[in-house]
Amino acid sequence: MSTGTLLSERAPAPTRPGRFVDRGSVFAGYVGIGMAIVVVIAFALIIPVQTLVFLAAPLCGLVIGNYANTRSGRWRPMRRVFANAAWAGFVTGLSIALMYMAIRLLFVFADTGQMPDGSVVTTGTAADGTPIACTPGPDCTFHRYLSDPTLAETGQDLLAQGITDGDSFARAFMGQLVAGGAWIVVLTVAGAVAAGGIRAVRTVPPEAVATGLATPETRARQ
Repeated sequence: MSTGTLLSERAPAPTRPGRFVDRGSVFAGYVGIGMAIVVVIAFALIIPVQTLVFLAAPLCGLVIGNYANTRSGRWRPMRRVFANAAWAGFVTGLSIALMYMAIRLLFVFADTGQMPDGSVVTTGTAADGTPIACTPGPDCTFHRYLSDPTLAETGQDLLAQGITDGDSFARAFMGQLVAGGAWIVVLTVAGAVAAGGIRAVRTVPPEAVATGLATPETRARQ
């Protein structure tokens, strides 16, 4: 990212304006894809706490929304500032959502029902690593919720919702996963637009024009 940083107000150099968004915003979208990889691997795979992915989404949006306009040297007009931020935020949010959904699908559809050695099952005895009697995939995940006392509360919630087998669990899981992915995109774009709004209402620094860090449209307004 050259000499600039994601949070800096200074860009390495102004990039050429595009038709709808500036080239710097397009570049920021690529940076957002890399950010998505790091966030999802960290919070959905290494530290499998799904809530952290949703908490990180708007923060990623704030960072990438600011960087999109920083990279572009864009301060005005406001519509371009918001467009830059929203585009970079959308690409980042979509990347986070798709990777998050892919990892969640992998965990469920690759589930073979294998229980860890020494874990306790509903019979009150310690498991010896023998798989749960189930069909690999959502059916095994569903029966895991019913067999593992540590997941018993979730298992009872599933039954209360009318989820009684692997097929009904798969349908509910996919619906929840798609909704979660949509929320990740919305949260990320919201954070990016907020970053664009903060930049849009600020006074354009004189050095932005003097050093060429403002785009042609910005200089015309000075």
